[in-house]
Amino acid sequence: MDEQYHYLVEQYQQHGFVHLPNYFGHRQIDAIEPVLNRFHHIWLARNQKAYQNGAINSAYLTDKQALPGDLRLALFQFIANAKITELAEALLITPAFLNSQLFFNPLNREQANYWHRDCQYHLSLEQQQQALNPEQGDVIHFRIALKDEPGIELVSGSHRRWDNQQELDVRMATNDCKPSDDLDSGEKIALNKGDLLVFSANMLHRGLYGKNRFALDLLFCHAKPEFLRFASLDALPTTAILEQLERPEALANTLSFLQHAD
Repeated sequence: MDEQYHYLVEQYQQHGFVHLPNYFGHRQIDAIEPVLNRFHHIWLARNQKAYQNGAINSAYLTDKQALPGDLRLALFQFIANAKITELAEALLITPAFLNSQLFFNPLNREQANYWHRDCQYHLSLEQQQQALNPEQGDVIHFRIALKDEPGIELVSGSHRRWDNQQELDVRMATNDCKPSDDLDSGEKIALNKGDLLVFSANMLHRGLYGKNRFALDLLFCHAKPEFLRFASLDALPTTAILEQLERPEALANTLSFLQHAD
């Protein structure tokens, strides 16, 4: 493994996240942003009620129905570039592409954000604890800032340890706490255009709204059924598209897994 990646893997394993300022040049961001703006425009037209009700993100940007063919190809080409794939391989060895998401500010600028672990929305508390065992595998966010934004607040090391009492009360809204309450253990990481924040989906985190928040999330995981049940065949490239990509391995791994799943 390249020495640079070795250091990043160590940082990720210890803290659950790695912040890489200016990982993408502004020229790369400027090239992909119109594609994401088009997706967002289409999504808003189709999901205005969800937006009015507080939505702060959308998903499955690469779905067959989400973008015109040329823009969909451009997005796949961005996902399958070497800078993303090589880092995903360093962290996951054989990464599988799980999903894509777009994060933006809520319509109501007074809307509160919320502490959470991604796994809490489909696992019991006992299962959430078990998910922190590294042997269970991992889901990793690659968050790419398209604009300067407040970023994310997270709890370092929480991808491998269970909540203390304050953390549990806040994220589960118990004992008169709210998910938007501040945590003593929180660490804020502002993101600027072109920054990459890699973080575990299992860790305690919350998005910070404000400025012109507009960020692309690419999710990668170990190729395990409990993760890839959230992937969609309709959001994956055809063989013809795969042949046009620089580093299609993570996309191909997911495609192969879903095609051969029982």
